[in-house]
Amino acid sequence: MSEWIVGIDLGTTNSEVAVVRAGQVEVIPVTAGVRILPSVVGLGDDGSLLVGEAARNQYALHPERSVRSIKRRMGESTTVQMGSQEFAPQEISAMILRRLREIAEAHLGEAVSKAVITVPAYFSDAQRQATREAGEIAGLDVVRILNEPTAAALAYESSRRGARKAIVYDLGGGTFDVSVVNLEGDVVEVLASHGNNHLGGDDFDQKLVEHAIEHLAQTQQLDVRQQPLVLARLQRAAEAAKIALSAQPFATLSEEYLCEKDGLPVHLSLEISRRAYEEMIADYIGETIEAVHIALRDAGLAVADISEVLLVGGATRTPFVQRRLEEELRLQPRAELDPDLCVAMGAAIQAAVISGAQAPSVLVDVTPYTFGTSALGEYEGEMYPYCYVPLIRKNTPIPVSRSEVFHTVHDGQTKVEVNVYQGEDPDALNNISIGRFLVEGLRDAPAGNPVVTTFSLDLNGILHVSAREKETGLQHSITIDRAISRFTSDKLDAARERIAAIFADQEDDAAPAASTALPVEAASGDADETARRLRVEARALIEKGERLLATASSEDADDLVNGIESVKEAITGSSSELKAAIDVFADLLYYLDA
Repeated sequence: MSEWIVGIDLGTTNSEVAVVRAGQVEVIPVTAGVRILPSVVGLGDDGSLLVGEAARNQYALHPERSVRSIKRRMGESTTVQMGSQEFAPQEISAMILRRLREIAEAHLGEAVSKAVITVPAYFSDAQRQATREAGEIAGLDVVRILNEPTAAALAYESSRRGARKAIVYDLGGGTFDVSVVNLEGDVVEVLASHGNNHLGGDDFDQKLVEHAIEHLAQTQQLDVRQQPLVLARLQRAAEAAKIALSAQPFATLSEEYLCEKDGLPVHLSLEISRRAYEEMIADYIGETIEAVHIALRDAGLAVADISEVLLVGGATRTPFVQRRLEEELRLQPRAELDPDLCVAMGAAIQAAVISGAQAPSVLVDVTPYTFGTSALGEYEGEMYPYCYVPLIRKNTPIPVSRSEVFHTVHDGQTKVEVNVYQGEDPDALNNISIGRFLVEGLRDAPAGNPVVTTFSLDLNGILHVSAREKETGLQHSITIDRAISRFTSDKLDAARERIAAIFADQEDDAAPAASTALPVEAASGDADETARRLRVEARALIEKGERLLATASSEDADDLVNGIESVKEAITGSSSELKAAIDVFADLLYYLDA
């Protein structure tokens, strides 16, 4: 390539730089294994300039000489204080851009002087011009100012064809916008946009900070609102808790020696549940959903006209965001690209198009299946013990780990069964059962004892499922190999043997033997399907038997319990054993239900 044009996502919280090389999009690492540069600038103790991670680390100790979230000030005729000096927002942004330029030059081994820089679709002309000026200050020829939703759509659609309409939902650290786009070939047409340049993950952090401030006021009789150093440390703790709550049902706002009271240290350790956090940010998410409908109305479209929802921005990792979008739009949002990186990827693709480089593609490792467990819930208007609860959705980038909290149903419940399923059906029994285990020895507690279940899927397709009693730490787990392979373990072994036999037969010129080997696949498949149907039937019978227990006489209850236990034991045995147990139990249920 004669001259590099890089793509830059200049973000409120983080920034990235990417390039297309040999037909592939590369998000250039800032340091080994890290591709994100925190959008924070500061002055060190010796007056040296700090950009990125060093500046963010310093912010908690010296907020007075650090600047963050400058993107929210772009386009304003103002200055910000950093130490004893004042800088225009463009100058602070230029420091970030200059650092990204240096990172790109070190990676490519050549000078970089041109860039495509992205901005929110909702940015005004003044904000766009300020971004261009920041690029020029950083020594970059800004060949294109590109809307972030357009960039994201380019990244998502780089390897797909066909006309369709999509919603690009972009919730970043400091800004939010939603765009309705028409995708056709290599063309991304923005039909309508709406948003808020002062709404994002930073506001979610602030809700947690306010919660911590109220906690300190109530428990320690402390007012820390006028203590910048304490607020900066709370900000750091809140961000860490927010990130943890994307994957865990509980997180702890924790800061040792946060401040002093009467000469004694005050420590902060405040547990936050995901549910409480979601209540804190519900109004913000509601505002974004309203913006989605405004954008649809401006585009002259209905929800039914939308084929896809594309997620952009780190704050979209919040499970609540994805759940609300799915409820409103009846579409599972696409999230196979890293939401922090896809805008930079799209900017690099646009840069490649401008420079005439080879058509790029984006490669992503995702899980092709949804994995989850079952729980008591409402299904078709009735309480049902096998409602499917997805934890890892299909098309999620891997490796991935997700946790959810469940609660015991009965007082004094000392054990819970964890079933692992693969599939999409809301009735867990209609999905494929791939594992189960029992957690025994739970503490004697009232109903509602929390048990945290975690699903972790690695690049090799190994699924690790664990369940932990929250209060005691008691834990049990199961590991499922080749969870995302197209063959189960036994099918894989059988297929390997079949193919080996076929090749051996061919080497011996024994053609008839090859023809007799092939039907084994169908027989094996039929047997597997029969076993699966029997397991589904068995669990349905167990569930029916457990319902009858509530009204059965003591004698009938004993028969029901024995029958349920017999079927449960037979589920792990052969198909013939399970069928025999089902037949006996079905006769009993027929007699009792008559």
